[in-house]
Amino acid sequence: MSQLLVEYPLTRPYASANPLARGADGVLRYGNLTPALTELLDLQVHAFSQREAVVEIGGPRLTYRELWHSASRIAGGLQEHGIGYGDRVAVHMPGGVRWVQAFLGALLSGAVPVLVHDGLPDAVAERVIADSRADFVLGREIARGAELPDGAAFIDDGAALGDLALLSYTSGTQLSATTAPKGVELTNENLLSAIRSVVSALDLPTDGLRNLLLLPLAHASGCVDQLLPTFAVGGTVVLARDRRGLAEAIVAERIDMVSATPRIFAGLLPELAALRADGVRTESIARVSKAGHRGERAAAPATPADLAAELREMFPAARQWSIWGATETSGIGLAVDDAEPADDGDTVLGFPFGGTELALWGPQAQVGHGELLCRGPNVCPRYWNDPTTTAARFTGTWFHTGDQVTIDADGLVRRGPAQDE
Repeated sequence: MSQLLVEYPLTRPYASANPLARGADGVLRYGNLTPALTELLDLQVHAFSQREAVVEIGGPRLTYRELWHSASRIAGGLQEHGIGYGDRVAVHMPGGVRWVQAFLGALLSGAVPVLVHDGLPDAVAERVIADSRADFVLGREIARGAELPDGAAFIDDGAALGDLALLSYTSGTQLSATTAPKGVELTNENLLSAIRSVVSALDLPTDGLRNLLLLPLAHASGCVDQLLPTFAVGGTVVLARDRRGLAEAIVAERIDMVSATPRIFAGLLPELAALRADGVRTESIARVSKAGHRGERAAAPATPADLAAELREMFPAARQWSIWGATETSGIGLAVDDAEPADDGDTVLGFPFGGTELALWGPQAQVGHGELLCRGPNVCPRYWNDPTTTAARFTGTWFHTGDQVTIDADGLVRRGPAQDE
């Protein structure tokens, strides 16, 4: 049976309040974006210089001014090592304040940060670094006490919207010594569009948001969808070295947003329940973001059957969001909040938001079943140095997610195999 591509219109309730216009390639794009991610961050640094930018529980605390100054000195040190515009700098470190400094330092040097998850086996991490053709590696020895590069403060601000800004590898911890790593090219426009979409959809405030970020910084869901949007509104990113004492930290750090995977939230429930049993109130939490990459959402049945209900009990004043995405979509694409009626929550992926548009591919696409395709300003243009995979996974500007779904008349996407005729 022939394959059909059926497009679905951008639907509410998460259509962006920001201006979108269709480009010559048919993709919806935001207007009035800053030319590059570094310029957006620079504006926020000057607007919120005295606010805390990043906090590591039990570790360093840096204001925006301190973070920017240290990152610019790292950029200067990288420049002294010969790193410049377009070079790749691999960031292969445990998450924490030093990771954030290293990541921003690579950006400010004009280089392209390469995100390498610290949890990868050494052989796999080496394959990712080799595939990226990294010109410099900010590695684990830094976490063990080695110094970050240091030099005269330097900021490269010559990037443009279409320039490569970040190289993030898909498959995450599913990579093995035999699988081929796939580097996802994310441009400045991809990152800035993702930031604007998340800020708008989650209604992030500019009055001092404090986001406890428990997602991996080396994944798009952590870096692009939480770290950078929090910085974009002048908020504070709070990071944890491990999971011990997190319930107490929520109170001590005046947390008003928590971002984690469903599995992480499920693991925190006993500690949170014990905290509330001791009379500690958690009404300060206004937002809960359950961010799930494709692999994480596929594992959702391993979490409590009604995680949203249990989190409502823990955080009674919070609005809960579940966000779905892939590395190729900058980690975002679909969202749903717990106020939406859905009697099959384990299968719900969400509604499109921002400039993301959806299509179905397959013989039953016209009746709402098929492979989910996405396009939008947040969708990557190609894979790094891999034209064969790019050709296989893109139909024009449409990215093939590989996920079999259904889309109902309201635009709600649910996970599930397409039905064969």
